[in-house]
Amino acid sequence: MARVLLIIAIVMLTVYCVVEVAQSRGYRVRAMPRWLWAFAVIAVPVVGPVAWLLLGRPVKDHPRLDRGPSAPDDDEDFLRGLR
Repeated sequence: MARVLLIIAIVMLTVYCVVEVAQSRGYRVRAMPRWLWAFAVIAVPVVGPVAWLLLGRPVKDHPRLDRGPSAPDDDEDFLRGLR
């Protein structure tokens, strides 16, 4: 039973990484071209997906710190226009 769960976990990790490689933008992928990452994830069962998660995954954009008001009642200009 433990082997079956391990195999299912490896397959799920591989499928997740293949989908993530396919959906990532080619110019944002790190270390290797996207097609080579897809090959590595599929060809090398555990090492490929782990390498993708640690080394190849695109870096997320940092959210802008200077955000405007999140709701209309937080916006002073909007509230002044209502008066």
